[in-house]
Amino acid sequence: MRIIKYITLALLVTVSLTAGAKNVKVPHVYMFGFAASFQDSVIYMTDIQDVQGAWMETKSKFLLGRDNYSYQLKNYMEMQEQPQRVCVVFFAKNRKKAEKMYVKLRKKYLPTTSKKKGKKRQAPTLYEIRYITAQDFTFEPVDMSE
Repeated sequence: MRIIKYITLALLVTVSLTAGAKNVKVPHVYMFGFAASFQDSVIYMTDIQDVQGAWMETKSKFLLGRDNYSYQLKNYMEMQEQPQRVCVVFFAKNRKKAEKMYVKLRKKYLPTTSKKKGKKRQAPTLYEIRYITAQDFTFEPVDMSE
């Protein structure tokens, strides 16, 4: 009877270990980059790009190699003589979600209007947004098959 319990336990452990997340290549991932520095008020945003051949984890739906994509943008910024930029990559599996994230992030850095006693007034611009087009910079897919 005790042997049956140990065999059952061993089978359960084996099944649970093999049921983990797998890395899969997805046909489309939409991503954009954001670069900022603590030394000035200029931020950079790339266009939303369709990166084909990116890898995602099936369980968490998270992009693999995110740091590599960030380094691609960081290297581009250094080539443009913009060192010491903090680069972040945002991604989504469909374009609509990526556009929603893009608009939400851009809204944080655009000047806002506020109504005070019926008057609209524009808040001062604290940041200057510069856009990086797809002709200037494109993300290259990172091979995560290993």
